[in-house]
Amino acid sequence: MKAVVYKGPFSVAVEEVEKPSIRHPNDVIVRVTSTAICGSDLHMYEGRTAAEPGIVFGHENMGIIEELGQGITSLKEGDRVVMPFNVACGFCTNCVEGFTGYCLTVNPGFAGGAYGYVAMGPWKGGQAEYLRVPFADFNCLKLPPGNEHESDFILLADIFPTGYHGCELAQVRPGESVAVYGGGPVGLMAAYSALMRGAKKVFVVDRVPERLQKAEEIGAVPINFSEGNPIEQIKDQTDGIGTDKGIDAVGYQATGHGTDREEPATVLNSLVGTVRATGALGVPGLYVPSDPGGPDEQAKQGMLLVSIGKLFEKGLRVGTGQCNVKRYNRYLRDMIIEGRAKPSFVVSHELPLDQAPSGYDKFDKRIEGYTKVILHP
Repeated sequence: MKAVVYKGPFSVAVEEVEKPSIRHPNDVIVRVTSTAICGSDLHMYEGRTAAEPGIVFGHENMGIIEELGQGITSLKEGDRVVMPFNVACGFCTNCVEGFTGYCLTVNPGFAGGAYGYVAMGPWKGGQAEYLRVPFADFNCLKLPPGNEHESDFILLADIFPTGYHGCELAQVRPGESVAVYGGGPVGLMAAYSALMRGAKKVFVVDRVPERLQKAEEIGAVPINFSEGNPIEQIKDQTDGIGTDKGIDAVGYQATGHGTDREEPATVLNSLVGTVRATGALGVPGLYVPSDPGGPDEQAKQGMLLVSIGKLFEKGLRVGTGQCNVKRYNRYLRDMIIEGRAKPSFVVSHELPLDQAPSGYDKFDKRIEGYTKVILHP
């Protein structure tokens, strides 16, 4: 079968690889109909992780079940399903408590597994024609048959729940103001989710025109950090107080204000300055314990200079970590079905699988309006 294979920094190729097969009674084989390129994939694509050439990328996957293991009880051939990017067993301590992003079974010696991602277990990615899904009764979310809402449902694999998770981490409540740093797909989903939850005003901080335009289209207030300090811009619009809540949807590859130089802690420190005393921060943006391309020795080891003193002084609460997708995906699926949510507004391009190398290149460069890319094998 054809799949997107990592070759080295800034290089992927569509190659023939072995088609997956049933290895356990609880497996299913899914024929992939949609799979998305994620900002997290770009970290590997750019050589900013320990990823080795040969990885099949793709952790945002949906499709049609074509083959079932003998132990499957709740699924059947022909079911249309979307899978959380988290691979989870459903029965370990963390899964039982709802922390499916930190499964203790699927990646021995580590809390958490994912499809097609470095250090997240042996699971092949789904930027391919077929995908093996383990513990499928637990991991597959069934969808209505047909192809309606295809570009909405694929976002249930990661970015829609992850944006919503940012709001959960920050405990966003109706009537509050929220600052979202990062206008990429997850940031836009966080802003969208905050508005769904009843936030009175949501700011989105970025400098890419297409992202800021999309933020404004959904009712958020765009803040272009290339035009001035975003903390001051937001405080000017909040009577000098700052926002009630803040969300970091950027992570460790943040760029300093007024510069193109990477400053990995700049978003965290900006949020400390932006959010009012006793507010809360949600940090779904990715931070890693090892960054080969970090701008200094501390950053290369995942250690950043964060304004912990000011954070403590202001009594800010902080929630961090990757999304436990299954905690939200059924609820968000039903919001889509009922017409209450349409997250596909972030999708800019839908491409055949063989155009994946071009899609990666343009998405990574933020050119030609590339904000979110869906691949169709």
